[in-house]
Amino acid sequence: MNFFNAINAVSPIDGRYRREIQSINKIFSEFQLIKNRVKIEILWIEKLSLCSKFTEIPELSEKSRKFLKNIIEKFNNNDALTIKKIEKKVNHDVKAVEIFLRSKIEEFNELKKIKEFVHFACTSDDINNLSYALIIKRVKEELILPLWEKIINKIKQIACSHKSTAMLSRTHGRPATPTTLGKELINFVFRMQRQYDQFKKIKILGKINGSVGNYNAHFISYPKVDWIQLSKKFVESLRISWNPITTQIEPHDYISELLDCFMRFNTILIGFNKDIWGYISLNYFKQKKFSYEEVGSSSMPHKINPIYFEKSEGNLEISNSLSSHLSKKLPISRWQRDLTDSTSLRNLGVCFGHSIIAYNSTLNGLDRIQVNRTVINKDLKRNPEVLSEAIQTILRKYKINNSYDIIKSMVRGNTISKEKIFSFIDTIDIPEYEKEKLKFLKPKNYIGLSKKIVEKFIKNEF
Repeated sequence: MNFFNAINAVSPIDGRYRREIQSINKIFSEFQLIKNRVKIEILWIEKLSLCSKFTEIPELSEKSRKFLKNIIEKFNNNDALTIKKIEKKVNHDVKAVEIFLRSKIEEFNELKKIKEFVHFACTSDDINNLSYALIIKRVKEELILPLWEKIINKIKQIACSHKSTAMLSRTHGRPATPTTLGKELINFVFRMQRQYDQFKKIKILGKINGSVGNYNAHFISYPKVDWIQLSKKFVESLRISWNPITTQIEPHDYISELLDCFMRFNTILIGFNKDIWGYISLNYFKQKKFSYEEVGSSSMPHKINPIYFEKSEGNLEISNSLSSHLSKKLPISRWQRDLTDSTSLRNLGVCFGHSIIAYNSTLNGLDRIQVNRTVINKDLKRNPEVLSEAIQTILRKYKINNSYDIIKSMVRGNTISKEKIFSFIDTIDIPEYEKEKLKFLKPKNYIGLSKKIVEKFIKNEF
């Protein structure tokens, strides 16, 4: 697509962001869907030819196999456009592929006699569900999982570097018990890793069992063939898991499972983007510009906005909205089938496209941030009242009545200083070593086991 076409595109995926999703264009395009249909049809013919019970289809010669293989490997835009022209006449996308292949096969004398076995005993979704399965498999393995891994590893790297960097927590937006930056980040890593592991395990399913899923046409034509076993072997030869029981269509439950897991990862990443945005707002993170020419604001020269995290958040929300609809819609079909799934499935690439834009944007944002230890440390020093939790817990340990209320009356709504805390500690009836421990305590070292939690996670000890 040239610049003129891109700037006139309705969708930002096909326009503004087109360069950012070139990887998915090669997988989730009309061209690739058509090519996959051609591939499935040809592989089905080859599978039938290998069965000795099909006396009408002799085992293909090496020349015939090479001819068919070339149709797949040399499939180009002109071939796809030819199929689209046929589709315009017959008003059926899969039938157009069949007609195209029959005409191709007629060009090769050895194959002419088996042209009637193109699309033999198949229904459209036999071809379509397997074509989409191949597409989804590629997107999952080549794009989504590697990008998730990059994000997880990048956040893990920052977390590991800052496992001891004490930081003020905020609950309900208010100063709270200290933590470490590493621990706050490793929370997200742990959650993302769970979704990664689940997503990786979800099986991609496929079927090839005829017009209503019963092998009716198959069995009436060749009753001695073990069609169930043949179907299983064919689907599994594509490195796809076989779905043994379906109606006319593969019911898309696995796509719903994938999308639900996909959305959970995205939701976690939205939360991460929002938190990083907040930390940038607090100046806990400084941002780098990659070039002098970059502009943060059209009117305020000093600004560097957290645009990469904002861009990621927005695209993830769009992706999740559409994914949520498809997850709920795709598993439902009227009786044996209706065609609403056909137009819906064509939008899967949009879901993944917006997320890929988001993933790369988060990664770009992470490359531009630096921890501002000075501001983080000042924030800790400004809030000594967060030690009230520690003091009242020690009081509870020694069974001092109304420990919580005693501390509350001292700290809530009052300006607290180190000296005031020390004076209070001197008045309470607890052992001297406990008093010394509390006086030694500072927000900066009141971090519990946060460092150890990060270390144990990095060592896979959880």
